[in-house]
Amino acid sequence: MNHAQLTALGRALRLLGEHGEALTGDAPDTKLYEVKADIKRALDLLDDSTNAAAPSTRCAEHPNGPVDENAPDLCLLCETRRRTARRSQINGPSAPAQAASAPSRYGVREDRPQPQQRWLPEMWNGQEWQLCGTPRRDRREAELYLAAQRRAPRAAMAYRLVHEFTDYEVLRVWGTPVKVDIEPLGNL
Repeated sequence: MNHAQLTALGRALRLLGEHGEALTGDAPDTKLYEVKADIKRALDLLDDSTNAAAPSTRCAEHPNGPVDENAPDLCLLCETRRRTARRSQINGPSAPAQAASAPSRYGVREDRPQPQQRWLPEMWNGQEWQLCGTPRRDRREAELYLAAQRRAPRAAMAYRLVHEFTDYEVLRVWGTPVKVDIEPLGNL
């Protein structure tokens, strides 16, 4: 539904609301025919604005999906998912399709997370080190980023590059971090 259709339909429905408020028991037939014409106009606008098939289910995820009459939202796909979840709660999780003949002492490759290393650019804000850019996968790129930050017009007092690889290691520090008191006049 585009904006023009939406505004026209809203206008027609507001007009119908005004007719509903103005109707009384002794309304003349001409007024009733006018209301009938406005209702037809609103229905025609509504027919023109809907271009998809009417939803067959009450499911927001699968509005035109297969229908299951026993499901609360009439959606067969969601009901199948719910039935599987209920079944696994009662029977326990199902066995994997291909079980290994003998489990490996050290596990399989997919069981272990892949090691990830990142370089974290940090700046000193006067109180603590804070992340000043997105973590990088390339050390050279992180150092170039920090060099650009140091040349910026409002550079921080100090920057550092932290290597993250299952643990953190400070690789290099530019500048001197000095603790700055946030209270004026030194807390007097």
